[in-house]
Amino acid sequence: MTSTALFTVSTTRRWTILALGVFAQAAQAVLVNGTAFLIPTLHEQHDMSLTQAGTLASAPVFGVVFALVAWGAIADRYGERIVLTSGLALASVAVTAAAATSSTVALAVFLAIGGACAASANAASGRVVVGWFPPHQRGLAMGIRQMSLPLGVAIAAMTMPLLARDHGIGWALAFPAAICAIAAVACAVGIADPPRPDRKEAEAQGLLANPYQQSSVLPRIHAASVLLVVPQYVVWTYALVWLVTDVGWAEAAAGLVITAAQFLGAASRVAVGIWSDRVGSRLRPLRIVAVAVVCSMLALGVVATTGSPLAVVLLVIASVTTVSPNGLAFTSVAEIAGPYWGGRALGVQNTCQFVAAATVGPAFGAVIGTVGFAGAFAIAAVAPAFAVPLVPQRLRGRSGTETTL
Repeated sequence: MTSTALFTVSTTRRWTILALGVFAQAAQAVLVNGTAFLIPTLHEQHDMSLTQAGTLASAPVFGVVFALVAWGAIADRYGERIVLTSGLALASVAVTAAAATSSTVALAVFLAIGGACAASANAASGRVVVGWFPPHQRGLAMGIRQMSLPLGVAIAAMTMPLLARDHGIGWALAFPAAICAIAAVACAVGIADPPRPDRKEAEAQGLLANPYQQSSVLPRIHAASVLLVVPQYVVWTYALVWLVTDVGWAEAAAGLVITAAQFLGAASRVAVGIWSDRVGSRLRPLRIVAVAVVCSMLALGVVATTGSPLAVVLLVIASVTTVSPNGLAFTSVAEIAGPYWGGRALGVQNTCQFVAAATVGPAFGAVIGTVGFAGAFAIAAVAPAFAVPLVPQRLRGRSGTETTL
């Protein structure tokens, strides 16, 4: 397809495709991240320790880790539509099985399989956005796409804790199973694979070359993203538990706070995306946001030791800042890797992040058991502090965008 045809088609369809990409990623987030909101029920009604409950809640994340690069490679080879449709459909089947089982071991296995299938949304929905939007709009578009993660978490926070408390774990899991099924059908009907050069033309342009062999830029972005995901998942996994067990809030009230924080976090991703478009850089805003993450987590850790109501305000601020960097890093990776390596590069990006995320639940469950929630929040600030100098200074992507200091 020619460039003229691309922009003719994208004018009429790209925003619809973006909306479907947001829906697909939000469905994935409800499944993968929503299990964290089952921790209070698992802890209080099923006699699990925080470490045990956190480990079980991380099962979908472990599944995601093992499937992301494979889904990315399939997307590079066969396109995004088939990946989104088949992956989300299989995820729905797996989580339905998880909802029906009474075995803890089977529950963990089915949740891990569901996470592995839902991982299809991570690489494919990002590729769709980068493929259909021109460089000067990608920050905005990817910011909107990245809204899907906090929006999915917000939806899960509003529904899954109450379903688990009032009707049991099975009914709570039936919700993400239904959302994934609906998203699979929507993607089958509405998603179109973005155009890209044929392999001969791509080879002539150097788009088939391995970007990891050309510079250290992608590994540095991956490493920084891993460090930045630690405080994000500390807040996502344990904020509700902290509000309920330490602050003494009811689950419904705590869920509303988490939901509001997630909506604010979603808006922040759009804002930093627009910012990156205007300054012509993904990485300069990324470094600034990383500094803000350090400051917000340290402030939360300090104030949480005092029992002040200000700690809840700082929790909301930390929730917003910790989710803000993802879209910037994600867009940079896709632009650097190009249309024939984007799926695999985004798969590596997400795999690195999810490996870190999968360890946060059990690791910080043990940290909280030793030093308390306030100490854990402060310790979580160390990781983003190391991320700041890792963010590269300057690069030129394969998708026509220069990212500079």
